[in-house]
Amino acid sequence: MLRPAARTPSGAPERPQQAASEAQCTAVVAALRQALARPLEAGLHIVATPIGRLADITLEAIATLARADRIYCEDTRVSRVLLDHFGIDRPLSSYHEHNAERVRPEIITALENGRGIALISDAGTPLVSDPGYKLVAAALAAGARVYAEPGPSALLAALVASGLPTDTFLFAGFLPGKAGARSTRLAALAGVPATLIFYEAPGRVAETLAALAEGLGDREAAVARELTKRHEEIRRGRLGALAQAFADERVRGEIAIVVAPPGAEAVAEVDDEAIRSALQEELGKQKLSAAARIVADRLGVQRARVYDIGLAMKDQGRDEA
Repeated sequence: MLRPAARTPSGAPERPQQAASEAQCTAVVAALRQALARPLEAGLHIVATPIGRLADITLEAIATLARADRIYCEDTRVSRVLLDHFGIDRPLSSYHEHNAERVRPEIITALENGRGIALISDAGTPLVSDPGYKLVAAALAAGARVYAEPGPSALLAALVASGLPTDTFLFAGFLPGKAGARSTRLAALAGVPATLIFYEAPGRVAETLAALAEGLGDREAAVARELTKRHEEIRRGRLGALAQAFADERVRGEIAIVVAPPGAEAVAEVDDEAIRSALQEELGKQKLSAAARIVADRLGVQRARVYDIGLAMKDQGRDEA
């Protein structure tokens, strides 16, 4: 038996999507209230914050920041925008590479006095390419508890969207700016049997891509820019071709570069025509996503490459129709 449609205050039937949305909001509010009701444990809380979309923050992160005795961040101006958005009014201080030696004892003293201290970065998970690891080491040495509040991470977002192997990977941070030191670093990384992930400043992307091609070989790679933000872009291709493409552009935003492991370049030996032929056979049996997975496994090529070729085949079929 069908139940009568629910009515809004105006008397109009309530849409199923509207009812579901209101139920979800109620559940979120209830979960957040439950988290806020718990006292914050004394210790250092490492809290991940959004790398773009503010909605990516977790409920636990909001609750932790709202209950912290003090929050330490890289740039108070940047973090204040986040805190204001969620109505969080807690004492906020800076902790970054230029003042870390001076501020770290202050934080340790607060921890020794039983305070709940939160550490955040401008975006993403703290301790990744920032001085937070020294603070964690000092906190543990002082006998304080350290808690991780997981959440957004640019390096993981770039990795999973790259289409490159994810079973073994190494985050290599920023490469040295000087050519000699950069070459030495790349020589040490060249034989690492893992997908490599780098961060880079927008003004150095083309130069770094060219250096990667020279130091690691012309491997498959992906350049992820402005992840989760309005102008998100992920470009895939070989390092040399990507270096040429970015050389003619004025690059903006946050950049992550993902490079295939050594030996993965062999996948390029399978040409597009062989992939089209295999896909044509499988597409008669199942959907593109499943067909792409089967063909990628059979030919030993990247699934993202097979899927892109399949999409092009479908578009061509529609045009011919």
